[in-house]
Amino acid sequence: MPERAVITRQRRLFDDFFTIDELFVTHRQIDGTVSSAQRRLVFERGDSVAVLLFNRDRRAVVLVEQFKAPALVARRRDDPATTDGWLVETLAGMIDDGETPETAAIRETLEETGYQIRTAELIGRFFVSPGGTSERVFLYFAEVTDADRADEGGGIDDEDIRVLHVGLAELFERLARGLIEDVKLAIGAFWLQGRLGSQA
Repeated sequence: MPERAVITRQRRLFDDFFTIDELFVTHRQIDGTVSSAQRRLVFERGDSVAVLLFNRDRRAVVLVEQFKAPALVARRRDDPATTDGWLVETLAGMIDDGETPETAAIRETLEETGYQIRTAELIGRFFVSPGGTSERVFLYFAEVTDADRADEGGGIDDEDIRVLHVGLAELFERLARGLIEDVKLAIGAFWLQGRLGSQA
């Protein structure tokens, strides 16, 4: 039986903050035959983490809001005059070389929100958009109290992050009304709703 997939050639087309690789790949097809070599472009940026952070004292999730240029570009497809590029989402960030996903989750939580967590529970790992990018998100859940806040957060370097505390009722209402635009937050909110329901 041939290998399921073989990369026959690969080269880097673009190398900056992100990279783009060109691949020629063959793969075993559903009928058992092997495909011809197919050219594919892969947007490569590594893996990332996200954390659904729950403050027990406030009965609220800790979210972040920041400007994202791709959000602005996407919204301009609906309204070319819009200037809205801000997105409310779970805290998130890239996994650095040598880091485990959990270590990255702990670091990113402190950098973006100021909360110090010691452990994080993995909700799941998923592809962002596997038709074009190899990035996977490791989504975690962590609980904190007000006493766990070491500083104000807000990010590092040129990050400009506003920290929000959103009550559970408001979170689940946004979820029910289809108002959550961040897929990480939507997945986490559904997961949290199920967890709290099972504990009721």
